[in-house]
Amino acid sequence: MFYLKTWLGICFLASTICVHAQEKATVDIGGALRFNYNYSSWKEAQKKRGGDLGFDVFRLNAKAKYKGLKLNAEYRFYSEDFGGAMLKQGWIAYDFTKNDELQFGLTQVPFGITTYNSNSWFFSLNYYVGLEDDHDMGIKYTHQGENWDYSFAFFKNAEELRFGSNSDVSNSRYSYDVGSIDLNGDGNLNIRNKEVNQLNGNLSYKIDRANAQHHLGISAQYGGLFNLDTEETGNRYALAAYYELKAGKFGIKAQVANYKYNPENIDGERDDVVAMTAYGAPYLVAAEASIYTLGVSYSIPLEWGPISSVVIYNDFGYMDKAESNFESSMMNVTGALFTAGNIYTYFDLAAGKNQPWLGSEWTNALASGAPDADWEMRFNINIGYYF
Repeated sequence: MFYLKTWLGICFLASTICVHAQEKATVDIGGALRFNYNYSSWKEAQKKRGGDLGFDVFRLNAKAKYKGLKLNAEYRFYSEDFGGAMLKQGWIAYDFTKNDELQFGLTQVPFGITTYNSNSWFFSLNYYVGLEDDHDMGIKYTHQGENWDYSFAFFKNAEELRFGSNSDVSNSRYSYDVGSIDLNGDGNLNIRNKEVNQLNGNLSYKIDRANAQHHLGISAQYGGLFNLDTEETGNRYALAAYYELKAGKFGIKAQVANYKYNPENIDGERDDVVAMTAYGAPYLVAAEASIYTLGVSYSIPLEWGPISSVVIYNDFGYMDKAESNFESSMMNVTGALFTAGNIYTYFDLAAGKNQPWLGSEWTNALASGAPDADWEMRFNINIGYYF
């Protein structure tokens, strides 16, 4: 009897320990510190001094998990000129099963190839019009199956930092959203719209072969566009079809996307453009366009000091605007990502035509553009330590 009681006591104690071990919350804190060097063909004084090297971003990441409940947050600190401090993402979630999850908060919009429709530090043209790595406020359900993946989401609005009745969208944000812009420098904002009540659906099919994994998908997005001056709501939509291939060390990302904005602006304001903003500064974007992107990559293992691998890639994007008198925008990035322990370094040669981040024209590059625009080049090195 003594041995039986002892054995039962040990079993009870062991089961109690296991239960508590399963109930124990886990918290992971990480982040990154990144620096950036760039040499730009359109900046004459910068070329004379051999380019510029400076601070890019310091970020903090927090992840937590407890009984199927999860938290994921990333806060970034940029210089004041690039928007200052901002929340890139921040959501809480519940895992119903290992394949089904519900997220709430500032979460990534399920549109097109995710997490990124690109390989380079610059992302693709989709990012600059709010269709790549976009994060909005709402609720999202995701399912990851053996062959089928799908996501459904409702976003009340983009990141809202000002809660007034007539408050314009803040320029301090990571991903591009519809906002407002001062067109003539008089201090008054124009084309004042906000994204509201957005629905998203994303469906993809996976084909897993011995030598290759294929991923085919379609995405749809529909929402409102609330004008702060007329207090009327227009509408907007975006559609995409995409394909991903991973065959050993080789990869392909291909996508076709189309979008259209129908704002209810005040009389006299243009409706062939919308204002979009991120990183502290807005610009104009064509209200309707199709974007074609293609990225290829090849991974090479290395044993070169601390360097363990390099990924070489080329990302190309073409933006065909619906307005016949608008000039197309193009972007191509050829580069390599070197991995050395916790240090990741991007070497990119980025070329752009009517691309605001790759040329002297900022406000109208993604809208009307310039018929005589030249290809501009930017050599960029981004070095980051991730912890």
